[in-house]
Amino acid sequence: MEKININDLTVEELENLIESFGEKKFHAKQIFKWVHRLKVTSFDEMTDISKSLREKLKENTYIMTLDVIECQKSKKDGTMKFLIKLNDNRAIESVLMRYNYGNTLCVSTQVGCKMGCKFCASTKEGYERNLKACEIEGQILTVERYTNEKISNVVYMGIGEPLDNYDNVVKSIRLINYPLGLNIGARHISLSTCGIVPNIYKLANENIQCTLSISLHATTDDKRKSIMPIANKYSIDELLKACRDYIKITGRRISFEYALILGENDTYEDAISLAKLLRGMIAHVNLIPVNEIKNGMYKKSKEKSIERFMNTLNSCGIVTTVRRELGSDIDAACGQLRKKYIESNK
Repeated sequence: MEKININDLTVEELENLIESFGEKKFHAKQIFKWVHRLKVTSFDEMTDISKSLREKLKENTYIMTLDVIECQKSKKDGTMKFLIKLNDNRAIESVLMRYNYGNTLCVSTQVGCKMGCKFCASTKEGYERNLKACEIEGQILTVERYTNEKISNVVYMGIGEPLDNYDNVVKSIRLINYPLGLNIGARHISLSTCGIVPNIYKLANENIQCTLSISLHATTDDKRKSIMPIANKYSIDELLKACRDYIKITGRRISFEYALILGENDTYEDAISLAKLLRGMIAHVNLIPVNEIKNGMYKKSKEKSIERFMNTLNSCGIVTTVRRELGSDIDAACGQLRKKYIESNK
């Protein structure tokens, strides 16, 4: 019989497993705490669990651990980028960013990506598989073990499209948020999507108070289609309707990500069009100077253009900030470190 990955079980699923062993289900919460909060790597470390139960756990389950293949640290700002090996030898990336309000970890949700956004290195090597909920949460456990530092904020903005791996992503948020585990508040969790409209509606009804970020990057369907293939399936009107419904159901503000690309979407007219699209919505715009990737076709906007774009939106009543660039000296843009790893192992 194949052993069960205990990291991937919720407390309720653990309770069912423990009862199937003929044991009391209250042990599930003890075990969950050992695995997710205390980050143990062997059942023998669970000192308040009976030896007989530990033996049953060893016989039927295992504790998943992930290995760090490589870690790069920025000399500019201390940002750390991790190349992490999964149990099937595939590789993903996580990025640790340090702010004065705490440590933020950017996690991956898939091995590769199907979405094909033109400015992103994540999609260059194609899609391989979805990550399990425990592999998403496992990135946090792995980085906390490696650095001996606490992660206080999580952003689902690494390799992959979170809403294309919907069930595992939602389960991972619940694992991360659970009080006996990492206990990271939902309002400290941000999920970024390129705009899979049906799953935005689903997420609105999950009763998870995380922050939703929409990768918009253009103000017309034609321009968006040239940058993001997902726009061929869902129009901007459909996407923004889903966003308005999400705000209405959750009462939560949405953050719109807008990667500024030189000569493509960074004009004064683009800024005015964006302000019109978002008028009346509880929204925040996060401007991102696009990451220039190897063999990529896009260049980031000039500083003056970025500042003018921001000022134009703010003057129209749209709260706008420019994302601070971190880790520029360590391949911190999504997918670049993994791409090098794949190429070197071909």
